[in-house]
Amino acid sequence: MKTEMYCYLEDRERRVLPSTEAFDQWLDPATTAVLEIDMHRGHVGPEDALTLPVPRARARVDEHNAFQAAARDLGVPIVHVQHWQRYGGIDDARSRAANRGANWRVLYELYLPPNELMLQHSWEGTPWLDLITEEVEGDYYVRTKKRLSGFYPTDLEFLLRQLAVTNVVLTGTMTDACVLSTAFDAANRDFRVIVPRDIVAGYNDEAEHGALMCISLHAGLVVDGPALLREWAARVGTELPSQLGTAATMTDAVRGAPVGA
Repeated sequence: MKTEMYCYLEDRERRVLPSTEAFDQWLDPATTAVLEIDMHRGHVGPEDALTLPVPRARARVDEHNAFQAAARDLGVPIVHVQHWQRYGGIDDARSRAANRGANWRVLYELYLPPNELMLQHSWEGTPWLDLITEEVEGDYYVRTKKRLSGFYPTDLEFLLRQLAVTNVVLTGTMTDACVLSTAFDAANRDFRVIVPRDIVAGYNDEAEHGALMCISLHAGLVVDGPALLREWAARVGTELPSQLGTAATMTDAVRGAPVGA
């Protein structure tokens, strides 16, 4: 390790990582990509009415932009992974399969208020797929995600292998759904997984904590964004902007909160 890099055990206990070969490779920016999941208008747009609003993720758009801009500057590629369905709903809500409708869609009817717009969630050709986070020339896109995992049924793994990536950092939403599913699918493919808990967002605090606990126990490192950036910067041999050099969380960095606040 080049810094006092740490993770959170069970999303609670902060633990400084040992400098072993495995963890040194796990945190190598040269073999890492950031996978931003589903930060499009249907989830995080500014409109009052959305197809499937995730207010906690909408509140962290600035954190995503700041983290991913710093990652790009350090040579880490950004992959925008999007739930993307054919217009009309054949991939999900209007499937001709016997069990029509993805499980999440059926279950959400038990939890969420009626929303006619949800039928069009992630339909191609609609503004609901407009990315709300910043896009930069050189970013990559995976736009065939049809269920909760970024790997199904997509060419994400193919792209990562071509990039010689062995470590993936998951950002985006929802922590307890698509981020969680992608984390385990990545781990099952022997990618090293990192999840900045101050960037991802989900259904509520309890659901986020449960998902991050499961990830930290079985699939990957749960970290803070600025600490990860500082470790990468030390390895690359460059300086981060001052706010990232001292911030505890990405929210501190973008909101200008004092250190230790």
